[in-house]
Amino acid sequence: MRFDKVTLTRKIQGKRNWPSRMSRLFVATLLTLSTVAATAQHRKQSDHSHSAPGPWNPTGHFKKIAADLSNFTVNPDGTVNVIIQFKKAPQMENFAEMRAHGGRLKFNLYHIQGAAYRIPVNMLAWLENHPFVAYVTPDRPNHPAFDDAIPPVMGDLARQQFGMDGTGIGVAVIDSGVYNHPDLQSADGTTSRIVYSESFVPGDPSPNDAFGHGTHVAGIIAGNGRRSQSGYDRQYVGLAPNANIINLRVLDANGAGTDSEVIAAIQRAVELKDTYNIRVINLSLGRGIFESYTMDPLCQAVEYAWNSGIVVVVAAGNAGRDNSAGTDGYGTINAPGNDPTAITVGAANPHGTPDRSDDTIATFSSKGPTARDHVVKPDLVAPGNRIVSLESPGSFLATTYPTLAVTPLPICNGLGICTTPPGGQYLSMSGTSMATPVVAAAAALMIQNDISITPDTIKARMMKTAWKGFPGSTVTVAADGGTYTVLDDVFTVGAGYLDVDAAMRSTDVAQGSAASPLAVFNSTTGTAILVDSPPPIAGTSVVWDNSAMWGGSIVFGNGVTANSIIWNDGAIWSNPTIAGTSVVWDDSLIWDDSIIWSDSIVWDADIN
Repeated sequence: MRFDKVTLTRKIQGKRNWPSRMSRLFVATLLTLSTVAATAQHRKQSDHSHSAPGPWNPTGHFKKIAADLSNFTVNPDGTVNVIIQFKKAPQMENFAEMRAHGGRLKFNLYHIQGAAYRIPVNMLAWLENHPFVAYVTPDRPNHPAFDDAIPPVMGDLARQQFGMDGTGIGVAVIDSGVYNHPDLQSADGTTSRIVYSESFVPGDPSPNDAFGHGTHVAGIIAGNGRRSQSGYDRQYVGLAPNANIINLRVLDANGAGTDSEVIAAIQRAVELKDTYNIRVINLSLGRGIFESYTMDPLCQAVEYAWNSGIVVVVAAGNAGRDNSAGTDGYGTINAPGNDPTAITVGAANPHGTPDRSDDTIATFSSKGPTARDHVVKPDLVAPGNRIVSLESPGSFLATTYPTLAVTPLPICNGLGICTTPPGGQYLSMSGTSMATPVVAAAAALMIQNDISITPDTIKARMMKTAWKGFPGSTVTVAADGGTYTVLDDVFTVGAGYLDVDAAMRSTDVAQGSAASPLAVFNSTTGTAILVDSPPPIAGTSVVWDNSAMWGGSIVFGNGVTANSIIWNDGAIWSNPTIAGTSVVWDDSLIWDDSIIWSDSIVWDADIN
């Protein structure tokens, strides 16, 4: 059973112009597997109302119910899974009232003044009219956004110069679980550096990684390369090889999860912040955008963690090849990467070399600006193509795609007879999922180097010092057979390519919020300018106020970002011709009240 136009109209007694295409919410992955044939399923939702982006508002009466509940799956018992945000922290009497109306509590999401419930469908009308309820969304599915990565971001130089390895810093990996791989143990192999594990997957208390994604992510952050010291053609070491991992499992054996599970895990990370010195959260997962980030409960949870002193690093998504809406992949950033506070990461292709001068943007990397709010994203890029990291033995990815395995070197005897020892230790995968932990690990190094550093200063330093040497545009023939032209503009590469060494050398301090700016397009002049996003904390200034952040690599200089043209002769990037205006700015699907989003199940990133 599903909501259809007639059913939902009857249930909540309203009418609306229904979206022209609302396909099923499904577990769509942001990972890209380097040997799998390209397949994609795309979803679009168009809202032709000209009201402000945000809640479903068909007649002026139904402002509290998210529009995509109209096509959300109804459980066999006639209930639907929702997240309810209240106007203030709910009390015992509120929970009792919900229970009296048939609501069953799943998670108390008190950090966002909300709760996840399983409610009867006919309870929606009651919630719409309840004075204590602020907004109701479906409990939407999330999915993974899937090293070789260290030299291009100058990570080896940073470790050599500063001697940092992440010691004492806790990184929360909110993903499919983390297998206790030998590379995640102490140098002598006696103690696990997975210091805390918990599963938020309903009915499955095991925190182990049955899917295989979270272990790979954790290895990019903190793998110490013990198992690849011999027997492999190189040693596979994470960027912060002595950091501690807090394993918060939210994705099941098929890579499926929901908003409430992710929010509950973020909430737990904040609770355990002081116990395990959790200073970084890695979210290599995401979903489509359905409303403004100011209303999205997943984005609100990200902001809460950020304001609690935890750096939140999020994958941009892998829909950069999607041209189903005629935008050449623009406007495809996933939530919660659309939140201005978070550090949103796109993927670069290092082409198997340590020199970044030949690196290009991966064709699958999602591009901004964000749907609904037009936030300038991604914030920066990091290596995300053919990244080697840890395997979770027996996991879905390891068993379903055995060709992803990294094969050990053969062992030969004196007679010239050679045998290849069993592998099962490392996989090669691609995606913004793999780029995100590179940035998360860099944040851990920066925190170890300066324990008093704030999330906003980390973000500002990373963006200010990011390498801006991309060629302007590249033409790539990808493994799916398609030819893609990638323009290295602000919505594709953000502030540039992560440079860990340069970021650690910076001594600038962000005196305010480093929230990513908004892009405002002037159709009369054909230009766009940057304006400040509302800071996440009232009364806080925005660090970009008096800065020419992207153009001159200056964050705290004399330029004025608020009035800087980013799409014409005064473009942010030195080449004013890149990214023609007809691609994005003239497309009402992005700049109107409509939503554009797309999730790829699997991208073949074998060649970019």
